[in-house]
Amino acid sequence: MHEEAQAKNTSADNISKARAEAVQLIYDVTEQGAYANLALMKTLRHSKLSPIDRNLLTQLVNGTIRMLKHLDWVLNLFLKQDISKQNPWLRNILRVSAYQIMFMERIPDFACVNDAVELTRKRCNANLARVTNGVLRNLVRNKDNIKYPPQGSKEYLAVYYSHPQELVDKLLTLFGAEQSKNILVYNNQPARVDFRFNTLKTTRDDLIQELHQNGVKCCASPFVPCSIRIEDMKGPLEELPPYKEGRFYVQNEASMLATLILDPLPGEKVLDLCCGVGGKTTHIAEKMQNQGLIKAYDSYSRKIDILKTNCTRLGIKIVNAIAQDIMLLEENQEAERVMLDAPCSGSGVLNRRSDARWNKDIQAINQLTDLQLQFLEKAGSLVGDGGYLLYSTCSVLPAENEEIVQAFIANNPFELEGFDQKLDFFPLDSRDKENAGQGMLTLIPGKYDTDGMFFALMRKNEA
Repeated sequence: MHEEAQAKNTSADNISKARAEAVQLIYDVTEQGAYANLALMKTLRHSKLSPIDRNLLTQLVNGTIRMLKHLDWVLNLFLKQDISKQNPWLRNILRVSAYQIMFMERIPDFACVNDAVELTRKRCNANLARVTNGVLRNLVRNKDNIKYPPQGSKEYLAVYYSHPQELVDKLLTLFGAEQSKNILVYNNQPARVDFRFNTLKTTRDDLIQELHQNGVKCCASPFVPCSIRIEDMKGPLEELPPYKEGRFYVQNEASMLATLILDPLPGEKVLDLCCGVGGKTTHIAEKMQNQGLIKAYDSYSRKIDILKTNCTRLGIKIVNAIAQDIMLLEENQEAERVMLDAPCSGSGVLNRRSDARWNKDIQAINQLTDLQLQFLEKAGSLVGDGGYLLYSTCSVLPAENEEIVQAFIANNPFELEGFDQKLDFFPLDSRDKENAGQGMLTLIPGKYDTDGMFFALMRKNEA
């Protein structure tokens, strides 16, 4: 960390550029409805900030958005009126400042407070600048004596770990107190970056050596044979020579397991439905040694364009990428293998998008499950006799996972197919190994240092 140096890099008016940008972005997200990841990406793309300040900006935005509930609780202890009733600029200056004071130990408190006061004076007025000064200095004096809801209570978990109460209640019902706490902790960690090395162009050892030569600190994953874990990377990903030359793809390890479970063979016909930008699609192509045919569908043409670009970069030639609603596909295509990575709540990947937890409506999942079952029914109609169907989501909620699969099997000629042996390299505990052996597996976020995912492998009965 270089937070002290980051705090000293200031603009002409003596306000840290990174802090000023962070306040603007957090305002855009909380007050204007912007998506944190997209807004941050756009700002970084056009920014002239130093690499150190770019890192600080990323930490401030993602950390503050993740910890909003926690920060608001703390700030309300020092405000005369609830934070929701404060001037919007004041509200967000206080949030980003409180985040630094509470969670970034290497940034001097005085530097944070001074910048906050000047930002408030600039964005609001001198009277509110005095409010900022008083609140933050009071917080600095008392930050080690904050009183939260009773420890161990549902309210404590929601406030301290900064998640919607409704989501915490749901997790507690499903997983119990200890596992739920572990999930909440994982969700608040910065998302790790994993590279899937491209078997068509390199080996894992060769890529690791090349990454080291390009200043990337990394190591082989202890869990997934095709994965490299990134520990530190100075410059932009797109500027790395091995990226430009297509020797790796950025993909979380849990997502990599999907293709290994589906286990496509060279020469087969495979359908990838709801393919997105092609993380799983390109992995399937690599597993098939660039032999056979993959038809990849997504309703968003922009995603299909990115998929085609990814295929070109990776040297993949067997993917036919098509922008189309999968519900309109002709049935009985008789593919040997079909993958459906269904739209879902994203409850297993809340550490990947800092604002996602605040945009999830648990009640809306009922509408989503209707769509998921329709998609699965459609996917089943595209599988040839004896063929395989993989249903996956990045959710950990049974309503989107096991219940959908069970409803599908009850009315279609499919049976669950065990896949524990296909994951013999992965350190599943005895219960998860048993579940995989029966054809369904939920990876709990953080349990294996991966995102949360669900997989169900089914085989279509012979006619």
